[in-house]
Amino acid sequence: MVDSNPVIAPNNGHEEWWVQGWLDLLNSYRFKKRLERARNYARQGNVLSIEFRGSKVLAKVQGTEVEPYKLSLSLEPFDDEAWDGVIESMAERVEYAAKLLAGEMPASIDEVFTSNGLSLFPFNLTEVRSKCSCPDKANPCKHIGAVYYLLGDRFREDPFVLFQLRGRTQAQIVAALRDVRSKQLEDVKSQTVDGIEVAQATESDAIALMQQQVPVSLEQFWNYKAPLDPDLVVITPPPDANTPLDLLGPIPLPTDVAGSADDGQLANKAIMKYLEEGYQTAAQQAMMKALGS
Repeated sequence: MVDSNPVIAPNNGHEEWWVQGWLDLLNSYRFKKRLERARNYARQGNVLSIEFRGSKVLAKVQGTEVEPYKLSLSLEPFDDEAWDGVIESMAERVEYAAKLLAGEMPASIDEVFTSNGLSLFPFNLTEVRSKCSCPDKANPCKHIGAVYYLLGDRFREDPFVLFQLRGRTQAQIVAALRDVRSKQLEDVKSQTVDGIEVAQATESDAIALMQQQVPVSLEQFWNYKAPLDPDLVVITPPPDANTPLDLLGPIPLPTDVAGSADDGQLANKAIMKYLEEGYQTAAQQAMMKALGS
């Protein structure tokens, strides 16, 4: 079910890519007046329910009649072969696999679909299959359009709905990823190292073996004796003002140090300020050394 008084968040330029992509799709529709009426329908709470059944969206929208109109939306689902290719590509990218297995949506997962010749988003609204029981012959009618806008809210809450509309649920993707990763580990276990069979290796041994396949010398890692072309060396500050401290967030001080909530906040601010000053000093010295000052 949906909230009877939904709040449709405006495009503030800080949307996640999956929400922004859907909003861009709506904004590309040429019949702006029709979509404006649909937006008002959504704001007024006329969408009574939205249900995801397989790769279809089923909804009920209250119109001018006593009985609400019934409608359905769907995208062209990817076939099994296409999904197998996508899953293989996801498994090859460790950062993607880790985030997906943790229940998070990777920031650039759309690149995986693009590399497999697929588009997670439809290119235009005509690719969205929609049907409404209302007498309006126009498609999308305002009832379908209202559900379009509320889908944007659903994508904010659960980005994996996008995958479901293309034929795979989050649970199916996670299970398939685990299977692929398990096969990769089994392949490693079946290898030999220095003539020694490792077919009976444990999973941790197999992971260690994969890491050993690319030997790294810590002594030589930072050494590069060949001359560099000065035209290819560009030293610039980071593109934004964020530091690792911004990414880490507040320090979880123990209660015996933090004291009350107010004291904890003050202590946290003092520590963060101290660390920020140290970080800035180190960054300036590193920049001066890099420039040969």
